[in-house]
Amino acid sequence: MASFQNAVVTGACGGLGQALARELIAGGARVALVGLQRPALDALAALAPDRCAIYQPDVSDATAMQAVATDWIGRFGAPDLVIANAGVAGGFDTAQASDLAVMRRMLEINLLGAATTFQPFLEPMRASGQRGALVGVASVAGWRGMPGNGAYCASKAGLIAYLQSLRAELRPTALSVHTISPGYLRTALTAGNRFAMPGLLEPDEAARRLLAAVAAGTEHIVLPRRIGWLSRLLGLLPAPLHDRILLGQPRKPRVGEAGATEIPGIRKP
Repeated sequence: MASFQNAVVTGACGGLGQALARELIAGGARVALVGLQRPALDALAALAPDRCAIYQPDVSDATAMQAVATDWIGRFGAPDLVIANAGVAGGFDTAQASDLAVMRRMLEINLLGAATTFQPFLEPMRASGQRGALVGVASVAGWRGMPGNGAYCASKAGLIAYLQSLRAELRPTALSVHTISPGYLRTALTAGNRFAMPGLLEPDEAARRLLAAVAAGTEHIVLPRRIGWLSRLLGLLPAPLHDRILLGQPRKPRVGEAGATEIPGIRKP
């Protein structure tokens, strides 16, 4: 993607993050590959060894992310694109004490992780005087809470609000802030879903649309658009009817249940 020359992508091991990294590398960008699965990161770095570096921090660890930023900027300079894509998902039941740890970890990765990703890069990007973009990958799930998905919805709703605040703060600068609200993408996070996923989008296509929209200056990006319209239409229903419809749908698997995705730092019961 020729519009960006120096990018940082968290959650680059798979799904949307991996697709974004591939697209940026193919466009000639230097790319910091941030994730936890070394084999997947090695495969990406092999596409352009002289333009990539691999980092494996916990994105919610501010000290670790500062070390990433220091090393990357020392090698290649301040980025013009930082994508806070790292995220986890899973079912949540308030009645289960063990799920409180799941919610805490989900908030740390999905919400705090975006701030700890942006923070060490923000001042160097601003000081460079060049245009730059900070991108947070939220979700349409952050628009309204869904039964059995309270932790994930809360983390993404918080991320949307955080990005709104950051966008307002950076209006006077050359930096822009972009909120991405994907619907359903064919990734490991949705593989265990036991409900219908309208508008299911392939990660490669989502990555191309996302980067093109960010380059065009679009601040709020929904992928695919029709899932956004569907979510808005559902939101127009009276709350009791809306909730009754969703209560009849299968719920996302909780940690330890069949089909649940792994959450770093959480052991299966």
